[in-house]
Amino acid sequence: MKIESVEVIPLDMNLDEVFKGGTYQVASRPTIVTRVHLENGLVGETYGGDEFHTQKEIVDVVRQHLAPLVIGEDVRDFQRLWEKMFHVNVDLGNRGLHQLDMHPRGILLQAVSCVDNAMWDARGKLYQTPVYKLLGGVRDRVPVISIGGYYPKNGKDACEAIAEEVKMVRDSGCMGIKMKVGRASLEEDLARVRAARQAGGKDFVITVDSNQGWDPLDAVKFCIAMEKADLDVRWMEEPIKWYDQTDGLRLLASKTSIPINVGQGEITGRACRDLMTKGDVNILNLDCTLCGGITEWQRVADMAKLMNVEMAHHEEPQVAVHLIAANPHALFVEIFANKVRDPLLWQLPDGFPEIRDGYMTVPQEPGFGIKLRPEVIERYRVER
Repeated sequence: MKIESVEVIPLDMNLDEVFKGGTYQVASRPTIVTRVHLENGLVGETYGGDEFHTQKEIVDVVRQHLAPLVIGEDVRDFQRLWEKMFHVNVDLGNRGLHQLDMHPRGILLQAVSCVDNAMWDARGKLYQTPVYKLLGGVRDRVPVISIGGYYPKNGKDACEAIAEEVKMVRDSGCMGIKMKVGRASLEEDLARVRAARQAGGKDFVITVDSNQGWDPLDAVKFCIAMEKADLDVRWMEEPIKWYDQTDGLRLLASKTSIPINVGQGEITGRACRDLMTKGDVNILNLDCTLCGGITEWQRVADMAKLMNVEMAHHEEPQVAVHLIAANPHALFVEIFANKVRDPLLWQLPDGFPEIRDGYMTVPQEPGFGIKLRPEVIERYRVER
């Protein structure tokens, strides 16, 4: 049950297209494979994260600072091990200035996430139990939506493009789409949401995500316009710019009945606490590859349930499927139905995912229930 070693392998692959959201664009799919080897021969293994700016720094923190802390420890002691990693004394260029220090803090929390998530896979294998059962076991299949609705290139009509994509998402087995807004004008984005609703029909789930693209007043205008158009949007995600995350969110919440979903940009449970108590948010879209792993994500989920806040998860369905299945107030697993956007999901896991009729089946094998293909790891590993 003791940890013998920790292995971490950075991967990266260039995408065939550049995908543009509200405030960013994506041209590659990086990730980090982490393995925790136990003395009894079991190996906890997972992958996650898509940080291309500081991937090397995250890997270095795992190897130089976190692995020495957990080697020789009992993998079952997840609370104690998490506290040791979270409070490790490592200087990543800290300045003593809160906003500037969020960058090095983010490096540390992503490194903690790598090790913590791999240890959960090891615990599942140790107990011969799927992770979602260890966390509570609410259901064995979960609803799934596709992230998409990126802005089209080559001058293609934006409304025509989203209508075609909605059909593709339906055909892929997903029950809805999370579409990007925030880069075009409010009028253009509203027309795109309307086109998605017309193409999807009344039973199709539509959520919108501006990636912190608007000031509060523009977010209010957009949400009110969607309500007047009766577009039945399930949630408005990350609507407010980074510098007005609590008061701006509270203002928006007072003006619209559309649920507000935020949290993928936060890296601590305490920050999520502030979003709930000061921002009046309805849904937390926390990411266990960013916030310190499953241990911290589940703490936030427990807190959110007592505050009548629903839980979602940002991408990473190979892990998120267990979190959504383990919590009664959790919503959808997110995938990229467009396989060009996240080729790793369809290449790296062996035989995952199984999606049918709007739901993803939760793997029943021990741990996360997936095996990673070694040949894919070798093909895309950054280090040789």
